[in-house]
Amino acid sequence: MAVRLSQLLDPTRVNLTLQSTSHAAAIQEVASLLESHPEVANYPEFYQGLLARDRLDTTYLGHGVALPHSRTDCVRENVAAVGRSDAGIAYEENQPPVKLLFVLGTPKDKPDDYLKLVSALCRLIKDEASRTALLTASTPEAFIATVRELENRILGPAK
Repeated sequence: MAVRLSQLLDPTRVNLTLQSTSHAAAIQEVASLLESHPEVANYPEFYQGLLARDRLDTTYLGHGVALPHSRTDCVRENVAAVGRSDAGIAYEENQPPVKLLFVLGTPKDKPDDYLKLVSALCRLIKDEASRTALLTASTPEAFIATVRELENRILGPAK
């Protein structure tokens, strides 16, 4: 079964009004949405893994989108949370501010899931019209429905 971002999201893990405008604070604000997730076995260690991965190399994907992520033993299954910032997050020097921040955790023993999720997300955000649809979704439910619609259009219907 293909791994889909829309299948990992629920409205409690989509924040469309991020308050943080700095890189580290925004990651913390979005990652905290996963703190009570039943598949996160050790949130403090998961969060530290996100920060360590972010320090290793940029998680900025371009087009105002960032993907802080961690492949870790601290999650039992794939988890995801999303934050959107109208003001923008100062993320990378000499780059436009981040408006969409996707936080992803995948188990170390499922590298294929990680690669599929990152690849699918890159395909979703490549198109300006797709990014605009995500930036204008009015509710967390509408955001998830937009992700699902984009996945079906770009990746084909879920099986």
